Amino acid sequence: MPVSVVIPCYRSERTLPELVSRLLPVLSGISPQHEVVLVVDGSPDGTWNTAESLVRRNGAVRAIRLSRNYGQHNALIAGIREARFDVVVTMDDDLQHPPEQIPLLLAALEGDRLDLVYGVAHEEEHGFLRSLASRSIKTGMACALGVRNARTLSAFRAFRTRLRDGFEELSGPHASVDVALSWGTTQVGSVGVHMDDRRFGASNYNLRRLVGCAVNMLLGYSTAPLRLASYLGFVTGIIGLLMGGLVLWRFATGGTTVAGFTTITSMIAIFSSAQLISIGVLGEYIGRIHGGGLGRPTYVVRERAVPPPAAGPPVQPNGATDLVRAGARSGPGER
Repeated sequence: MPVSVVIPCYRSERTLPELVSRLLPVLSGISPQHEVVLVVDGSPDGTWNTAESLVRRNGAVRAIRLSRNYGQHNALIAGIREARFDVVVTMDDDLQHPPEQIPLLLAALEGDRLDLVYGVAHEEEHGFLRSLASRSIKTGMACALGVRNARTLSAFRAFRTRLRDGFEELSGPHASVDVALSWGTTQVGSVGVHMDDRRFGASNYNLRRLVGCAVNMLLGYSTAPLRLASYLGFVTGIIGLLMGGLVLWRFATGGTTVAGFTTITSMIAIFSSAQLISIGVLGEYIGRIHGGGLGRPTYVVRERAVPPPAAGPPVQPNGATDLVRAGARSGPGER
């Protein structure tokens, strides 16, 4: 099973050498055809220099450097489009995903004839609040986006490379690999894997970032917020009718007063809130349509580093005889 491993890299100059040194023997035991694609996502430290040195020392390693920080999913899209072999494995760069667990993903992928397999930790990797937020977001994805097995989503995944044909036209700054993969298959499974503790630093995916990702997926890949705005308008209309009926009843029974200030202000506040929420949701959609019309790229490649052809598997033809650096190209055009 020829395998391409795609790793988005950000502030990982201390973890990449160990990760690659553990990863290559595992891949060699799986298939003689393998590669590691390091996608440096505009990291401000020495991650790119580390990636270049790994490319020079290992013929199965390639690296691409994005022009700025586009985010994990955008970087994954860039690496997936660079993959050359039949199966793609994605994993984090912080050593939380042990390379030794990759055969478990591939065995489930091949044994159950699946197209996509997620590696799910036997034990929770994070604290209670972070884990609760993550589970809630995954449940929301399952309900609002119709993503199969959304509750088992993980950054540690293996899938058949042909699935990328389902999102070859994906463009714009708001990308979600999991939603895009769900467009191409329903043959999705999961397997329990061991996860290690993070060695250095803290995860960038705090509660605020998780909520931001959830909002991005809802507004970018679903019309559920628009339906919720319609439901909100319906509910406030019912409330308005009930309050209007109450006012008429009190007037008919003689219980009304001259002021009526509380009733009027309450009704105005409820209807104004519903209108503003609905306008805000519509504004988000219109803003995304406008952003898409501007042609904002999913990513832009600043340069590439590939090993000499004689040092490893054949690389894409570009006439290079040594470390190659390519100019910038926008994401949707990359292949």
